Amino acid sequence: MATAAPAKKTGIEAEAVLGKAYDVRLIRRVSKYIRPHAHLLGIWVVCMLTTIGFELAQPYLFMYSLQHHIMTGKIDALPLDAALYVGLVICQNISSFLEQWVLQLAGQRTMHGLRIAIFDHVLAQRAAFFDRIPVGRLMTRMTNDIESLNEMFAQGAITLIADAVKAVIIVVVMLGLDVELSLMTLATLPLVIVLVEYARRAMRKSFRQIRVRLAAMNAFAQEHLSGIRVVQLLGRGKIAQREYDEINAGHRDAYLLQIRADAAMYALVDAIGRIATALIVWWASGHQAQNIATVAIVVVFIEYINKFFVPIRDLSAKYAVMQGAMAASERIFQLLDTEEFDGAVYASTTKPDDDPAVHDSGPAIELAGVHFSYGAEPVLRGVDLRVPRGATVAVVGATGSGKSTVIKLLTRLYERDRGAICIDGVDVRDIPLDELRRRITVVSQDVTLFAGSLADNIALGKSYDAARLDEAVKRVGLDRALVRRGTDTSAKVAERGANFSAGERQLVAFARALLRDPEILVLDEATAHVDPEAEELIERGVAELMKGRTTLVIAHRLSTIRNSDLIVVMDKGQIVEQGTHDELVANGGLYAALEKTFRRQE
Repeated sequence: MATAAPAKKTGIEAEAVLGKAYDVRLIRRVSKYIRPHAHLLGIWVVCMLTTIGFELAQPYLFMYSLQHHIMTGKIDALPLDAALYVGLVICQNISSFLEQWVLQLAGQRTMHGLRIAIFDHVLAQRAAFFDRIPVGRLMTRMTNDIESLNEMFAQGAITLIADAVKAVIIVVVMLGLDVELSLMTLATLPLVIVLVEYARRAMRKSFRQIRVRLAAMNAFAQEHLSGIRVVQLLGRGKIAQREYDEINAGHRDAYLLQIRADAAMYALVDAIGRIATALIVWWASGHQAQNIATVAIVVVFIEYINKFFVPIRDLSAKYAVMQGAMAASERIFQLLDTEEFDGAVYASTTKPDDDPAVHDSGPAIELAGVHFSYGAEPVLRGVDLRVPRGATVAVVGATGSGKSTVIKLLTRLYERDRGAICIDGVDVRDIPLDELRRRITVVSQDVTLFAGSLADNIALGKSYDAARLDEAVKRVGLDRALVRRGTDTSAKVAERGANFSAGERQLVAFARALLRDPEILVLDEATAHVDPEAEELIERGVAELMKGRTTLVIAHRLSTIRNSDLIVVMDKGQIVEQGTHDELVANGGLYAALEKTFRRQE
């Protein structure tokens, strides 16, 4: 089971550290999102106190009725007593409904704000962030962890506050009725404290194992569902089922300690409550002289004892909720504490030059001594490149030579380690990200489509008139592809564009680029998956699009490279050759060897 081990290791490394069940620091951070809805919590406090008042008044009314009416034979007053009792029950339920409704409303509004904050924050991260953190884990943060935090409102910290207030009020009422009986009841609390501490330790240990197993299970499922075609085509289904069953069994077994602790606490707290009741009955047996008062006091104390021990009995479940909520909030705020990539994080190495004459005379794109590495191994080693304004420059080289990395640094998906990258003489770090990416449009071989209409996928949230969108569709030949399938731009796109072929998805990507009318166009293997018929349509549209624009082309197709104004050859993170197609072929260097490979591929 060697393949399952890495997932488990990842889960342990990512999820093993847990905080306290109640962490003041985390609560303060959560309170930032609660504060806008503080008025709802104020209403909840009023409803909570009202509910407790109506609930605790019921045993007292019963004691009064028993002592003054039932045991004294004043039967005529019982209908009024019954009506008052029913009224208290109805009022309690109405107040309880309002209490829960307001609490859940505050919780949902708080979680809504937190979800928006996390989503916006994740979208602001640079590409290296997504290389480090699996998408499945980010989805867990934005869904499962938020839901765990939401449970804190329904079953955790907030309800614990209500339970504590009710317990204090019960103790005060009991002391007001009879100090001796109250002290006898409270004498059982040390047993409860020992039991709660035991359950807390056991459940904390169990919860740690549960989070580790759950992380491993989610990672394994996400990996295999993402690669489902490989799993099915290469017959890995049975092996994957067996490995998932092992991880799932570990997750199931991790719950056993929590179940045992929860069951033991429920039963033992209930038993302690019975002991307290037995002490009250034993006390009553020695007070026969005050028969009526004794019976009434005993009855009401038994009622209050039951109400006192019920929240303690349920404490283990609420502790688990609080433990989960604090662990979830810790992971959420770790994510929110990740440095945002907003274009102002890094210091600039050059100053913007506002002289238009400099911009007109200088290169459109310039790389000077650029170094970059994804990890320990350098990917770019001192790249120097000048792209003239309006020129078409092709960048070629073997896989891993650093071609696509140049594009990622140009668009600031990643930040260079050293050197300078300028557009029109201005360092890209001095250009706001939205402006930079408005001036540069990248079309890659991996085209992502989103569920919705085809028109929405071309516009991608930008406001364009229908005429411009239709023009872009026609110029790339996408209209012909749509006619063949009997649809138009209103056609529905399935998740990830599953109902579109690879060639059609590439045509959509070109329509996006045409619609944006960029200053700089980047084609990153953009025709790699396009069939010859679609490529012919694209080449006509792209040729028109490239007029008057600076274009960078990364391609392996000779037809795409041959007509470029300049061809740059990269090898092992360095530029080793530059020139036109004919010049480089005549030199007989690396490009000449690559050209033969390109020719065979076509």
